[in-house]
Amino acid sequence: MIIKKLDIKKGFIFVLILLFFDQFLKFYIKLNFPLTLYGQPAIIDLGFFKLLFIENEGMAMGARLNNIFPFLSDYSAKLSLTMFRLIAVVGIGYWLISALKNNKSNLFKITLCLIFAGALGNIIDSVFYGQWFSSSYGQVATFLPETGYAPIFFGNVVDMLQFPIATWIWPPWLPFIGGESFTFFEYVFNFADAYISTGVLILIFFNKKFSY
Repeated sequence: MIIKKLDIKKGFIFVLILLFFDQFLKFYIKLNFPLTLYGQPAIIDLGFFKLLFIENEGMAMGARLNNIFPFLSDYSAKLSLTMFRLIAVVGIGYWLISALKNNKSNLFKITLCLIFAGALGNIIDSVFYGQWFSSSYGQVATFLPETGYAPIFFGNVVDMLQFPIATWIWPPWLPFIGGESFTFFEYVFNFADAYISTGVLILIFFNKKFSY
């Protein structure tokens, strides 16, 4: 298996496989469906699973950098976020190469591959998708148009997976959220997000098994 005793070559192949699945699904969604607007039906709706097409301009779960730092304009927030992602990818890539070259825990190497592939998958969206695709608003996008929907570094991350497993109403006596509807898990994400989340969870729960 590729993931057994990872070295530089096997790690590179593993990352490429992860990246392929992430980008393949994003390309498929972009080139076959328009954006799923609020109130519109999902592309696939199985109740517990929905396939949608959402473009995320910000961070995880749709948060924007200027929600945290309100003094930033939309332009500055978007550019800063993309630059931060680029720096993070370089840092994680260096960490990964160092781990693959040395006698580190194989689980640790797999974890870094997951995080790196996820970060790289989303940075491709942010940097290039604005130039690679036309707008998906109300129409199916085209690949390599004369004019893309956004400048380089200002593309949106494509999200499509949702698992609304359960919905309930909070008891009215609860402060702030009483009487409100809540859906678990309503956030829309992609494979790259799943890679990163899985890697981070492994780091948290299996940290003692690693040899750094």
